[in-house]
Amino acid sequence: MTGRRKIYTAKKKVTPENVVEVLGKALAVHRINRAETVYLYDFYKGKQDIRLKDKIVRPEINNKVMINRANEIVTFKTAYLLDGPIRYVSNGGEDDVSAGVNTLNEYMRAESKDTLDKELADWMHICGVAVRMVLPDKAGEEDGSPVSIYTLDPRAAFCIYHSGVGQKKVAGVLEQVDEEGQPYFCVYTPEWYFEVQNGQITKQEGRTIPYIPIVEYVNNDARMGAFEPVIPILNAINMIESNRLDSIQDFVNAFDVFQNCELENGQYKELAKGGMAITIKSVQPGMEAKVYRIASELNQTNTQTIVDDLEDAYLTICGMPNRNGGSSTSDTGQAVIYRDGWSAAESRAKDTEKTWERSEREFLRLVLYICRETGDFGLQLSDIKPEFTRKNLSNIQSKAQVLAEMLNNSKIHPKLAFQYSGLFSDPEEAFRISMAYYEENQRKMERSLRNELAAERDNGDNLSNPQDGGGDAE
Repeated sequence: MTGRRKIYTAKKKVTPENVVEVLGKALAVHRINRAETVYLYDFYKGKQDIRLKDKIVRPEINNKVMINRANEIVTFKTAYLLDGPIRYVSNGGEDDVSAGVNTLNEYMRAESKDTLDKELADWMHICGVAVRMVLPDKAGEEDGSPVSIYTLDPRAAFCIYHSGVGQKKVAGVLEQVDEEGQPYFCVYTPEWYFEVQNGQITKQEGRTIPYIPIVEYVNNDARMGAFEPVIPILNAINMIESNRLDSIQDFVNAFDVFQNCELENGQYKELAKGGMAITIKSVQPGMEAKVYRIASELNQTNTQTIVDDLEDAYLTICGMPNRNGGSSTSDTGQAVIYRDGWSAAESRAKDTEKTWERSEREFLRLVLYICRETGDFGLQLSDIKPEFTRKNLSNIQSKAQVLAEMLNNSKIHPKLAFQYSGLFSDPEEAFRISMAYYEENQRKMERSLRNELAAERDNGDNLSNPQDGGGDAE
């Protein structure tokens, strides 16, 4: 298991003349990837290699203990990477660009992109590759967003790339089943849409969107899943735990040996009930009669040392925090982060962000094109930056101080202070809310100041023009 294979073709374009040939060669590679993906997905669900364990001695005692560490790794990786939803922020644009970015975030919220991202991250961490599809909404179905977003099963969807310099994507393929239960393949290119079944083109039509609507997200350039490098370690842990349980059961079900003596029929059964004694006579004079039990048990302390070492190994390789903790009560939060491996988890998440952002920009190019074609939407890809909004609360006091210092510097735009202080998970939204709050307070102060000035003028007028209270007394 060394990662999924990227599917290439020597053709620069997929056309009606070569689509069947290109698809046939691509499927040969995809079937290998699919077989490995099925294995990894089953492993994630709990169908692991320990189920094939074979025991030669006393085969009736053959426990198969499966500790699903693969599920733990995938769940942690996805939850940590997407601790907060992915938001789009303005890439240093003007106010109209910020307004457009807010509209785009609302579109994504209407499509429940947070949930779709979670599904995508799960597939990416399980088998190394996840697949997303973007299509325009049909006429009359624009429920808050002009696009439809789908997370595809990587066992039935893939992309084909040109083998030349740049490895440009030339087609996206989706396997489906017709009403008779027969499989067929939907092939998308920038110019064409094909349906191929049994080596024949059954449907062909031109496309209005000059982009391939299928996008691959990869966990790393090797296209390996999160737990794929440590599968041998996870299998070893399962085997050790199973053998430990076998050892305990062997010890409980140990053999009783009667040496140089015999029991009458039914006497052992009565003896097994407990609370009785037996008289033993030697079968042959001069030979000592003995009764003893053959029992052996693994050294659990030494075995646990091996298990702990294997667990430390897979946690280190996968970049996950350990559960060792510490006895010190004076550790700062930052010391705990470095000691228990949370810094490694953060660095791995940032590494995944880079490959995710590459595919996210391809996804955004599709979304923005559809939005521009279906409405008055002027955003360009260069105006937007994807932002992972993990709620990292470490060094929050230092971040607040950085924000305050940047806001007090007249040469730094307030939006940059919000964006680069690292204090807010969604700096664009935080800046918008804060500016609205600031402007509202300014208006309140101005109204209060005007009211105070008006009251002072009224008092001054009253003092300079007092009303007569009656004639002077004589």
